[in-house]
Amino acid sequence: MWNWVYVYIFCFSLILSLAFTPLVRRVAIRFSLLDRPQGRKLHLTAKPLLGGVAIYLAFTLTILANLAVVALLRQKPQLMNLLPQVIGNRLAGVAITHQRLLAILLGGTFILILGLLDDLKEVSPKIKLMGQFLISFLLILFGIKVTLFLPSFLAIPITIIWVVGITNSLNLLDNMDGLAAGVAAIASIIFFSVALQQGQFFVSAILLVFAGSLLGFLPYNFHPATIFMGDAGSMFIGFILATLTVLSTYYTEASPTPLPLIMPLLILGVPLFDTFSVILIRWRRGDPIFGADKRHFSHRLVGLGLTQRQAVLLVYLATFCVGINATLLKSVKIAGGVVILVQALAIFGLIIFLEVAGSKGNQRE
Repeated sequence: MWNWVYVYIFCFSLILSLAFTPLVRRVAIRFSLLDRPQGRKLHLTAKPLLGGVAIYLAFTLTILANLAVVALLRQKPQLMNLLPQVIGNRLAGVAITHQRLLAILLGGTFILILGLLDDLKEVSPKIKLMGQFLISFLLILFGIKVTLFLPSFLAIPITIIWVVGITNSLNLLDNMDGLAAGVAAIASIIFFSVALQQGQFFVSAILLVFAGSLLGFLPYNFHPATIFMGDAGSMFIGFILATLTVLSTYYTEASPTPLPLIMPLLILGVPLFDTFSVILIRWRRGDPIFGADKRHFSHRLVGLGLTQRQAVLLVYLATFCVGINATLLKSVKIAGGVVILVQALAIFGLIIFLEVAGSKGNQRE
């Protein structure tokens, strides 16, 4: 019965996202909030921004609207009694999640505003980074932090570094039509399956709302995109994804090994691979680390001869393959865990091999 609740909240956010995206697109065009082609950018005509606002509105309004419904039901016991007992019991416990929901929504709002300022005024990387650290610290104030059986003086900096790191990884990944939104949607669905199996109904519900918001935006953003999410959108989806992974539990007493603790690293392996590979390339060439260029994972695939669509779909496939195997870590022993890790490394190794071979072939030509 609870599965129907999942279907409902997913469809709720999906429909809102499908409705809000063309609306914010018209607003962006009306006020000339456009991403104009220049430098490293691949699009040839100006594209409206504000797609991130549509994702934010669908995500936030789905949560707020359904919190209002739950509050109404709790004030009217006769209505609550009409619901199946399994749903009523779960809704009765929603009150204890208010503090965490407030942290997610407040942090998401602040990160969206920071991204909008960057889209409109081009905020310097240092100011953006400082803002991200401050917003991440907000989560700590609300009690959201990595546990990993660590003392607070270690858990707090690890949480902040993780949230800031994933926020920027998704921001960097947003370099091709449909790329960041699609990868985040795949990752959130995989995280949802993990949370569902662990009985984490609060986190799994929020992940489904998030996935619906992304998938409703994706038809407008897939190549050829009619709207971009901008830094506001890419930073928002990175922040929400990072926060929800912190809230999730991967290692339990039933786990054969501690290997499930690295599950988030594998599920988000593609954004992290893109980030670290770009940083390494820039460092080796002596270029600014925070600069912008066409050396991202997706750009390198296009350099091998793939079209934009093919490159994005290949990144989707890599995200799914690495992420779905990571979900097995909770039930395998050391030997099985090693096989999963080797398989993930082999996927990235194959990609690197193809990139190196392709670049040498291009040089010979």
